[in-house]
Amino acid sequence: MLKYWQIFLSSFTDYGNYLLQEVLNPGWGNYFYWLIGLSLFFWLLEIVKPWRTHQAILRKGFWLDGFYMFFNFFLFSLIGFNAISNIGVEAFNDFLALFGVTNLVAFEVQSWPVWGQLLTLFFVRDFIQWNVHRLLHRSEFLWRFHKVHHSVQQMGFAAHLRFHWGETILYRTIEYIPLAMIGFGIQDFFLVHIFATSIGHFNHSNLHVPLGPLRYLFNNPQMHIWHHAKHMPHRYGANYGISLSVWDYLFGTVYMPEDGRDIALGFDDVAQYPESFVEQQLQPFLNNRSKGEPSRMGKEVKHLEKV
Repeated sequence: MLKYWQIFLSSFTDYGNYLLQEVLNPGWGNYFYWLIGLSLFFWLLEIVKPWRTHQAILRKGFWLDGFYMFFNFFLFSLIGFNAISNIGVEAFNDFLALFGVTNLVAFEVQSWPVWGQLLTLFFVRDFIQWNVHRLLHRSEFLWRFHKVHHSVQQMGFAAHLRFHWGETILYRTIEYIPLAMIGFGIQDFFLVHIFATSIGHFNHSNLHVPLGPLRYLFNNPQMHIWHHAKHMPHRYGANYGISLSVWDYLFGTVYMPEDGRDIALGFDDVAQYPESFVEQQLQPFLNNRSKGEPSRMGKEVKHLEKV
């Protein structure tokens, strides 16, 4: 137990020092300033060439989403997630050691070219996340947490980062074993994470950028807006792609019936959903069934329309 307690304590100081160094030392390998730079870039594009011209530059929920950006990517780890993650990994490795398993790597990719490793990581991770995203919609319990993300009523780049911390725990837990089995280390995630964050900002942005044939590979605002539609014909929604749209095309979960520029977003009674950060964090844990369920549980259709 002493080992775990030391890991718990050192995790706070280690991450605190890391975050301090990120803030004080701008550089090309600095994720803190990459996130700020990407956010300013997409916000500038929204100002210069907005898809929904009637939407305010400081749209509804803009500042809330800005806080979510720093909380989910930095503060959440600082206040405990990093420590719990480190303990979880150590405990899992100790459990495997009981059965004589000391190396979880099943597929060695370290000898591959760097581009091959990064491409594999990107595709495998995105496919895992696509499945987790579907689970968030299909499970009534998990949907309570995911509703925070769907409480966005006006779409903009920062809506990408409005999500409950419970989602972070779920995604990272399910990702850990398959990615560890392929042998990826933390250093492999930086470029992939930056690229995925860029696409996530783009998907949620107030931009109209026709991708041509690439729309069948990459997610985009015109596709993702329908994922956030207030009224969907399918019980569990559609367009679950995180960075890639290809999974939705392959598995028949695409829904793009028309131009969705001005469709209503959210769910039934989204106007009554809490608007403060603290209340949104508490909402999934309330015993009573939260408002907004009926729209997601609407009339099913046998097949989704496809482009």
